[in-house]
Amino acid sequence: MKSGPVVVVLAAGQGARYAGARHKLAEPWGERTVLGHTLHHVVLTGLPVVVVTTPAFAEEAARHIARKDVVVMGGPDGPPRGGMGDSIAAGVASRPSSSGWLMVPADMPMLLPATIRQVAEALKRHALAYAQVQGRRGHPVGFGSELYSDLVALTGDEGARRILARYPAHAIEVNDPGSLQDIDTLEDHARLHQQWRTQMGIAAA
Repeated sequence: MKSGPVVVVLAAGQGARYAGARHKLAEPWGERTVLGHTLHHVVLTGLPVVVVTTPAFAEEAARHIARKDVVVMGGPDGPPRGGMGDSIAAGVASRPSSSGWLMVPADMPMLLPATIRQVAEALKRHALAYAQVQGRRGHPVGFGSELYSDLVALTGDEGARRILARYPAHAIEVNDPGSLQDIDTLEDHARLHQQWRTQMGIAAA
């Protein structure tokens, strides 16, 4: 019997475009880090969660979810680090009996739990679904169980673009700008963090 769709949080990237003193996932976000806040939102969905990460973030991931749900790439006992495709494949392969998988990049702390749940619900009717904001494709992207073989075969940095190009996908229009907002640069972090603080009514330090 298949379980419900699993949220796969992708947290194994190098963050090469980020020029800060720390990895972007380690940057502060309120009382948490970027990774911690993304995981906080994912856990609030009530869906099963797997985090694909590196040894540097394995302990932090385990503070938010069960250690058995942390897939460590590039460590002595885990798969090679590779690119985005390898991370997706590792996350999916760790939960082969799931009814589907929802891909959430770990650098998207503004992504709302309700958006993740909406895409999860769409997987009951569609093999491929994604969040969309005013016609722009965002995250998460959800894949039904019938796409398992395609997902575990992914490698390299391309991610799941080939699968999205090959199969019809259903767009879920959401009122969630966070679905489009990832952190690639120092400027992204500063802008989005301030935006979040304003939304939360947190005074400037």
